[in-house]
Formats: sequence, structure tokens, C-alpha cells
Amino acid sequence: MNDTASDTQTAKEKLVRDLQRVITDAEELLHATAGQTEGKVAELRERIQTNLMDARHKLGDIEEAVKVKTKQVAHATDDYVHEHPWRAIGTAAGVGLLVGLLIGRR
Repeated sequence: MNDTASDTQTAKEKLVRDLQRVITDAEELLHATAGQTEGKVAELRERIQTNLMDARHKLGDIEEAVKVKTKQVAHATDDYVHEHPWRAIGTAAGVGLLVGLLIGRR
């Protein structure tokens, strides 16, 4: 997997985690204000509840898409390594050498 795909994948996973936190926080806020039944507050709570349900469904879809894409990238990488084993070994050795040099400089 190249660096750009890896960075994109990491960013997507972080976005999913952040959205999960926002949804959880919003649900906690809804529970904390459950006793307030004044007109505007009750209307806002209902709208937020609807939006949260929609967000949970969309988040589930995004999570599934991220999982599928991750598997596709893993399969593509596996196929590449099987088709070009020496190139993959050389690349891994080169990366290992660079990491070793960088760690050795400390």
C-alpha cells in the first residue's frame, strides 16, 4: 500500500472514530435534557434524535466502505508481492535500511 493510500485510509478511520464520539456526546446531551419538555427544547430534541439516527446509519455505511476498501488494498498488495517478489523484497530491505539509519542517528 502506498503512502497516499495509507494516509487516506488513516484519515478515514480517524474521521469515523471522531464521528462516533460526536454521536455519543450528542446522545448523552439528549439524555441529560430528557426532563426538559418546553416547546422549543422538545422540538429541538426530536430533530436532533432524528439526525442522530440518520448519522448512525450513514456512519455504519462509511465503516463498511472503509473495511471493504482496506480489504481490497490488502488483496492488491498481496497480489503485487506474489507477482513481483524480488521487487517487494528489495523495497522492504530499502525501507528497513532507511529506518535503521534514522534510528541509528539518535
